[in-house]
Amino acid sequence: DVQLQASGGGLVQAGGSLRLSCVASGLSLDTYAIGWFRQAPGKEREGVSCISSRDGRTIYAGSLKGRFTISSDNAENTVHLQMNSLTPEDTAVYYCAADRSCSNWLKANWITYWGQGTQVTVSS
Repeated sequence: DVQLQASGGGLVQAGGSLRLSCVASGLSLDTYAIGWFRQAPGKEREGVSCISSRDGRTIYAGSLKGRFTISSDNAENTVHLQMNSLTPEDTAVYYCAADRSCSNWLKANWITYWGQGTQVTVSS
C-alpha cells in the first residue's frame, strides 16, 4: 500500500516560515513525482508544488514561486516544502500527493495518491 505521511503544519504569524515534510512508503521517489496541494475553506484544492527526480522537473504555482521551495531526499523517500514570507492567504490544509508526472499537478482529480492533510494557519 502507498502511504504519504505529512507533517509540519501549524500556526505562524504573517511573515513567518514553516517547513512541511512528507514521507512516502510503497512507492519510490526515483519513479514518482511528489508534492503538495492545498485547500482553503470554500475553495477548490489547488496544486502548490511538485518535484520529479525521474525527469528532473520542479514546478510551483505561479504566485508561490520565490517564497516556497520544494526539495526531496530520495534516500529517505521524503519531500520537504519550505514556506517563507507566509501570508494569511496561505492558510489552508496542505496535502501531500504523488503521481507519475508533475504534469498532473494541474488538477487535483488527476492525482493518484493522497496523504492526509496538515493544517497551516497564518495569522495577520
